Amino acid sequence: MARPDKAAAVAELAEQFNNSDAAVLTEYRGLTVKDLKALRRSLGDAATYAVTKNTLTMIAAREAGIEGLDDQLAGPTAIAFIRGDIASVAKGLRDFAKANPLLVIKGGVMDGRVLDAESVKKLADLESREVLLAKLAGAMNGNLAKAVGLFAAPLSQAARALDALKSQKLAGDAPATDAAPAAEATTDAADAASE
Repeated sequence: MARPDKAAAVAELAEQFNNSDAAVLTEYRGLTVKDLKALRRSLGDAATYAVTKNTLTMIAAREAGIEGLDDQLAGPTAIAFIRGDIASVAKGLRDFAKANPLLVIKGGVMDGRVLDAESVKKLADLESREVLLAKLAGAMNGNLAKAVGLFAAPLSQAARALDALKSQKLAGDAPATDAAPAAEATTDAADAASE
């Protein structure tokens, strides 16, 4: 029969698997307590980082409906449960692992699918959610501006055509009114020359 403390630990881990957007499994062998504190600070509020027992984690993962983590659960394991921006936490883990080679990214879980270490590193190469949303908004704004231009083009062409017709009409009327005084001046000059 399972001990109550182990059953509670399994239930808590299963709940974290279910409520997290993703989880990244790491090996922390050789890191000091000070290093682990620095890692937790670098991950921010978007993730909780906890050392777990492999057997309890396997049971919790199965209870959460996740299969295939058995290979990643070898050696000392700590899990970063991510709630929020997955890319920024993956970047934090990758950058910390570069500075501290004792931290090894084993793999992870996202949307119920098991990820290998390379997939987690690819997540780290993604831009943050805010940057991606800003790019999307910019692209949409650009497309809307093009659409407005396309819809406004026939109206502006019609306005230019009407303006050209108006100018042409005024230009057609102007020579006739200007020609009469010029003709009178010519006849006056001719009369003066004949006298």
